[in-house]
Amino acid sequence: MNAYLVERYLPGVSEAELRAGLARADAACAELRVAGTEIRYLGSIFLPLEEACFCRFDGARSEAVAEVNERARLAFARITAGVAIAPEQPIAIVPTGAVAIDPAPPRPGAAPSPGR
Repeated sequence: MNAYLVERYLPGVSEAELRAGLARADAACAELRVAGTEIRYLGSIFLPLEEACFCRFDGARSEAVAEVNERARLAFARITAGVAIAPEQPIAIVPTGAVAIDPAPPRPGAAPSPGR
């Protein structure tokens, strides 16, 4: 499957309205999968101050992504194919509340770092 980013500019649309539309998009994905089209809605980032939303989909083709959004009655500015990149290292929460990346294992022959 290919990764797609859907850009939306939604002046005056509330988070509740957007959530309802995204639920329709998820349902449209399920309908298309039953019909044999590979498509999945993977989530969104809503920027209310910017009146923008960016949604991720995985699908066989961009036309399927467009169809999902049309069925869900969700306006979009464009659909762009991309490359999804997942984090390579797990993230750990340290006791102070700061976010830290798990350190790489020590090199052979190197002195152990404090706390190891």
